[in-house]
Amino acid sequence: MTPTTPGDPGGISRKALLKAAVAAGAAVPLLVGGGSALARDAARTPGRTLAPTPYCDDGDDPTPDQMEGPYFKPNSPLRTDLVTSSTPGTRLTVSGYVFGRDCAPLPGVLLDFWQADVAGAYDMTGYAFRGHQFTDATGAFVLRTIVPGLYPGRTRHLHVKAQAPGKPVLTTQLYFPGEPRNATDAIFDPDLLMTVRDAGGGKQGTFDFVLNVEGGSGPGPTDPPTDPPSGTWAVGRPYTAGDRVTYNGAAYRCLQAHTSMAGWEPPVVPALWRRD
Repeated sequence: MTPTTPGDPGGISRKALLKAAVAAGAAVPLLVGGGSALARDAARTPGRTLAPTPYCDDGDDPTPDQMEGPYFKPNSPLRTDLVTSSTPGTRLTVSGYVFGRDCAPLPGVLLDFWQADVAGAYDMTGYAFRGHQFTDATGAFVLRTIVPGLYPGRTRHLHVKAQAPGKPVLTTQLYFPGEPRNATDAIFDPDLLMTVRDAGGGKQGTFDFVLNVEGGSGPGPTDPPTDPPSGTWAVGRPYTAGDRVTYNGAAYRCLQAHTSMAGWEPPVVPALWRRD
């Protein structure tokens, strides 16, 4: 992330501008200049006129993918808080937005996080430090956890899978700035560095994902309309844990309470449905 020039009162952040617009419910043009990008900060040259643009492909590439690693488990709990008051470790809050290539924030994106505990170990028998959530209507997410511990061969990192409704899954990792092992970790990618600052006795991190999809809330209707898939699963229906549905001839059991939406059919979202 390129910082705004220190002491430049004219510094402007494209990302901050968009976030302000999202928070206000307004649509404003983004500003470009000097190859700046949506998820990066850039300084404005005094006296220079910046042209508005409706897109963000001027340097802000989709978030890079990375290996899943050996410790992923499906069917994580639906939760944004991975810690309790007695959990050891330095508290960490990670927040940000998920955007499409066209700068539109993406609601309803599935984010599945997993990480090591303070000692560098992954829970393979239960679901400690594992959880999934969905971005809200503004494309925002918040994760409350701890700073993960270190284990041999790797620098400090968080794992995440991100999937917009009905779109491919992005599997990647997030990293911490200033870690000595960043220089020796074979798969470390500086494009995946969070912005991290001290906050009381803990840390606050921020990161914006850019998925390789167009903006919007999911697949729209076809023209002419197609027949709905065979089975009892339906869009817009509230399901609770334990509910059983059929879809395209197969039976599925609901794992987490949710309201169904197009793009989250049972075979697509194993965090919500398990095949019976």
